[in-house]
Amino acid sequence: MTLTRLEQRPRLGRLYAKAVTSARGRHGDRLPDITLELPEATIDRDQLASYADVCGFRYTDVLPATYPHVLAFPLAVSIMVDPAFPFALPGLVHVANRITQKRALRADERLSLRVSASDLREHPRGQQFDMLTEASVNGETIWTEGSTYLHRSIPSPARGGGQRGGSPSPARGDSPSSIWRVPRNVGRRYAAVSGDVNPIHLNPLAARLFGFRRAIAHGMWLKARCLAAFEGRLPDALTAEVEFKSPLLLPSTVGFTSHPQREGWTFAVAEARSGRPHLSGSVH
Repeated sequence: MTLTRLEQRPRLGRLYAKAVTSARGRHGDRLPDITLELPEATIDRDQLASYADVCGFRYTDVLPATYPHVLAFPLAVSIMVDPAFPFALPGLVHVANRITQKRALRADERLSLRVSASDLREHPRGQQFDMLTEASVNGETIWTEGSTYLHRSIPSPARGGGQRGGSPSPARGDSPSSIWRVPRNVGRRYAAVSGDVNPIHLNPLAARLFGFRRAIAHGMWLKARCLAAFEGRLPDALTAEVEFKSPLLLPSTVGFTSHPQREGWTFAVAEARSGRPHLSGSVH
């Protein structure tokens, strides 16, 4: 394994531009054996407040469980645009995400972030792999994340679907716990605070190039919005996992459904009118 330490977070705009220009000619059957580390990631409280606002969290110095993803995502994209990475970034589908934290992280803590790619494996529609992230404080790992991505090589009628055992879905026919109206500008607002300026979230014309009728919401915004709905009812130590079932077009009206379990909750988000699932998950 090659460990590379970075002095600052890479800029996602430049990385996405590189992803487009280097998309052709990628191939291979293994992931690069590299780990990127950002030893001193500090929290910008203004950015944190903006993140809380767009995702529905309260303003506090305690980081939402999904927030370290924003800090580490540029490192993940840096690996995915590395010349040794076998797949082009455009077209990769984020199908699942699992976050575990031992305790809540605070805005005054300095995080050491490490990101690597792991476990390239076959999938009925192509190949999938995991981007693994660790966030540590004073040498102790407090927060971990596994994001599963699908590289499609076999056509499928459903975009963004991808199932991987784990998070159960609430029963069909359940009445939503609440109805959310997701505005058109959520993609732009989340991009502004996360730096994730993938054009499919910002521009309907760019989204159409990848087969979407309109711009789509960021998957990690939707996961964060779900966890915000449980705020005040979750412990500091938790595991939250989701499967992304289908893209959430902007704007949309969706139903959020949740069910208490013995050790946590299951939840789901579906299109309000048709019941088409967008996300299912659990937190415990």
